[in-house]
Amino acid sequence: MGKWQNGKGRLTVEGRDEPVELEIAASYSTRRRGLLGRTGLDGALLITPCSSVHTFRMGFTIDVAYLDKELKVVDVHTLKPGRMPLPRLRARHVLEAEAGAMERWGLRPGVRLSVDV
Repeated sequence: MGKWQNGKGRLTVEGRDEPVELEIAASYSTRRRGLLGRTGLDGALLITPCSSVHTFRMGFTIDVAYLDKELKVVDVHTLKPGRMPLPRLRARHVLEAEAGAMERWGLRPGVRLSVDV
């Protein structure tokens, strides 16, 4: 995909038939805001470009997948509020979802994703 823009899309996980509803945060302000102020999320949020996140002032535990430039999963973590993990050097995008969602979707390192906008 070329230049990313804020908006909605559909996320397809390699090996999974049903797509996931997706929000895309590509501008500085939407990337900075992320999931702050929310109490939950239907689907997932793609933050791009991005190699690290934090969960300070977050209202719920989230799953975080770090993606490389080809949208292949580099790493997956579950983060409670108030955490700041180290950046992932190969990550170009970060995918966030409610805790437990990524395991249900089969996201793990090496899985390739695709985005339709």
